[in-house]
Amino acid sequence: MTARVRFAGICLGWIALFLLLPHAFGSDAALSTMSLIWVMIVVALSYNMLLGQTGLLSFGHAVYYGLGGFFAVHAMNIVIHQHSPVPLAAIPVVGGLGGLVGAILFGSFSTKRDGTAFAMISLGIGELVVAAAAILQDFFGGESGITTNRARLAPLFGYRFGPQVQAYYLIGAWALLCILAMYAITRTPFGCACNAVRENPERAEFIGYNPRTVRFLAFCLAGCFAGTAGALAAINFELVGVTTLTSAQSGMILLMTYVGGTTQFAGPILGAALVTYLQIKLSDVTDGWLMYLGLMFMLAVIYMPDGIAGWLTLHWIAVRRGHAVRLVPAYLLVCGPLCLLLLGGIMVVELAYHLFGASSGFAFSVHGIAIDSRNPVQWATAGFVTAAGLWLTERGWPRVRAAWSSLDVAG
Repeated sequence: MTARVRFAGICLGWIALFLLLPHAFGSDAALSTMSLIWVMIVVALSYNMLLGQTGLLSFGHAVYYGLGGFFAVHAMNIVIHQHSPVPLAAIPVVGGLGGLVGAILFGSFSTKRDGTAFAMISLGIGELVVAAAAILQDFFGGESGITTNRARLAPLFGYRFGPQVQAYYLIGAWALLCILAMYAITRTPFGCACNAVRENPERAEFIGYNPRTVRFLAFCLAGCFAGTAGALAAINFELVGVTTLTSAQSGMILLMTYVGGTTQFAGPILGAALVTYLQIKLSDVTDGWLMYLGLMFMLAVIYMPDGIAGWLTLHWIAVRRGHAVRLVPAYLLVCGPLCLLLLGGIMVVELAYHLFGASSGFAFSVHGIAIDSRNPVQWATAGFVTAAGLWLTERGWPRVRAAWSSLDVAG
């Protein structure tokens, strides 16, 4: 009962957050950003059905996300042209079917292998689809993509979903349904079979599971949910382009999932929300935002293999045991050096980007301070700040390890 009450509380919290966010951030830009976050949460969770649940590293998951978007946008245009009484709320079903068709087609042979072979096959499929998109321009629309108008579809209970706030509620409702469905799948015997195939496919086969069948079914489900997310993205932007199919989009989905954490269901949710927000906000602040996302991914792989969710879980366990206070002095000791290291790292990244990215210019300003990336004094300052932050962090980090060790002994 305790677990059920906790789960019900989490669901009610998500619903409350979903309903209250538009009242806190009411601008169209904020609503569009929040809608995109819901979309990317669904995509990241669908990807984690492969990576975290089944142990399949895919470099082409954006294919099914993009196919779902293209199926959805064409369906919307057909409905508009034929004046069919199909409401916009039904369009994500078409996107899910589009992703499912692609997953069945490509998964029928790619899931025969796992590990590195599967990863390379998924990468080849992604490049193949992108190349085909340049040829099949009637379906993919070429460089300009395919556009639509969501407000021209049949109304549902009087709503045409033209205003962004109405589209937000539609996208969020579909996202919540997908999240609950994917969570339910993890609690089924099939979800346990996926975990068994991930851990040891030979033993899974010995107890009666066919690893290839399990991988194929997980692949199809992941493609279906990714296609649904693609349809939600088409509703949000009213445009689907070839960029949704590319390996860069697949890499971004991988980054979201891994940064959030693949070992827990909440991990991709946290990763998708954080990376999507940073992707939008950092691009407004600096042209080198991709470098920051790349560095964040590298640091997460090295220092947080379980992602943000794993890091938060460790601290939640410490709080529940009443030993979190032991971590406070150690964290205060390294807080300053970490801030210094972060400042130095930002200085180095910006100087390097403006030095080697000559198209953006060598000179730039930060809060009115003129900076020239060709100035050796400024490079020396950035290097000194970074080195000092790194040295002080390494000096204080043994205290953090010792604090965690004492907490483990006490636990």
